[in-house]
Amino acid sequence: MKFYALSLAMLLQGSIAFAQNDPTVMTINGQPVSRSEFEYSYNKNNSEGVIDKKSVNEYVDLFVNYKLKVQAALDARLDTLSSFKAEFLQYRDQQIRPFVLSDKDVEAEAHRIYNDTKQRVLAAGGMVRPAHILIRLGQKASAAEQDKAKYRADSLYQVLRKGGNFAELARKYSDDKGSAVKGGDISWITRGQTVKAFEDACFSMKVGEMSKPVLSEFGYHIIKLMGKQDFFPYDSVRNDICRFIDARGIREHIIDVKLDSISKSSAQLKDKEAVLDDMTAKMTAADDQLKYLVQEYHDGLLLYEISNRLVWEKAARDEEALAAYFAKHKKNYAWDEPRFKGIAYHVKNQADVKAVKKALKGKPFDEWAEVLRSSFNADSVIRIRVEKGIFKMGDNALVDNKVFRRDVKVEPLKEYPIDATYGKVLKKGPKEYTDVKALVIADYQDVLEKEWVAELRKKYKVVVNQEVLATVNKH
Repeated sequence: MKFYALSLAMLLQGSIAFAQNDPTVMTINGQPVSRSEFEYSYNKNNSEGVIDKKSVNEYVDLFVNYKLKVQAALDARLDTLSSFKAEFLQYRDQQIRPFVLSDKDVEAEAHRIYNDTKQRVLAAGGMVRPAHILIRLGQKASAAEQDKAKYRADSLYQVLRKGGNFAELARKYSDDKGSAVKGGDISWITRGQTVKAFEDACFSMKVGEMSKPVLSEFGYHIIKLMGKQDFFPYDSVRNDICRFIDARGIREHIIDVKLDSISKSSAQLKDKEAVLDDMTAKMTAADDQLKYLVQEYHDGLLLYEISNRLVWEKAARDEEALAAYFAKHKKNYAWDEPRFKGIAYHVKNQADVKAVKKALKGKPFDEWAEVLRSSFNADSVIRIRVEKGIFKMGDNALVDNKVFRRDVKVEPLKEYPIDATYGKVLKKGPKEYTDVKALVIADYQDVLEKEWVAELRKKYKVVVNQEVLATVNKH
């Protein structure tokens, strides 16, 4: 009884000590945020190389806003979307699946591949290491060419029989330039790697023996057998096998097999996903860095989805709101120099200069590209080369020359020698929001973002423990 009481006291003391070591730095909507989680986020986003570094106090608002948006996404049940689940599990698997595999598992697979390969090689007769001197003979060689090749091969054979150096003669006379530089050495081969006539000769020879000229599809070979063995020792090919395992994605297969085995041997874990869920829970409980890394990706996906719905995509698609925002803040988009809103184009004949202007007259600017394509470039004959946009001085040489009247040289296009422009000069600034659409969208997104954050601040209670915050990165 005393032992039980003592053990319980020690456990409670340990829990208290752990809580003191990682106290709550803030609560958001009643959910505690540990100091270690805040530190992970702060340190990652304010590491060396970050230009706009924040102090701990400056970072609090950014972190809180981030957490509030994630909470809003959870309340909207975006974490139940099949698209979210699929993408998150794919990332989760990238982090967790490699830990299913041990060095022992990879070594066992390498041994299995080695033994299977060895058995195939032994069944085919083992391995030989030939060197050869090739006198090449084309398959359509004339009788005279055949006689010449045979005479040359026989002559070299006689020189070798009288003591000629095989490696030197191979370097000098062999038509197989790849092996010639190595004294004719082809290295180790098994049956099926070369042509039959050559292999039959090699596998019938003894080590150190030299053959008479052997005729194959490539010509005449004078062969010297350098070595013979059953197969390579395991240690000599282990690294090659491991590289093969990585290159062929065999690790993933081993992982799948092992996950299946674990799930079948467990009464609670029904499938591979359940095994990975269980592993994730255990590993993240033991490793804060992994826990926060996985959580960061989980929350980041939610943040992207809800921000896209409520801010980014919403702003980009609300044409009426964009136009209204532009009208209200038009002075913010005034230009310090004129712009040319139109096209700089190049055609083959003078008639098309007027035809282009006639085709575009009265059409909305955002339809010009399609009008030009369908009217002038719809078939295989391309009648016009064009650049469309809102140009300032220096953006386009042709615009600078013809519109802004600058002495700028315009390089002519060889097949489109006639240059022209069409459009209008906007002197003080854009006439409509589409003239500066990207800027208006970005600004309107900022407005929506601020309004959204203000709503979240009212909706969810945030309490920051200033005493714990003061200990961030100082304990």
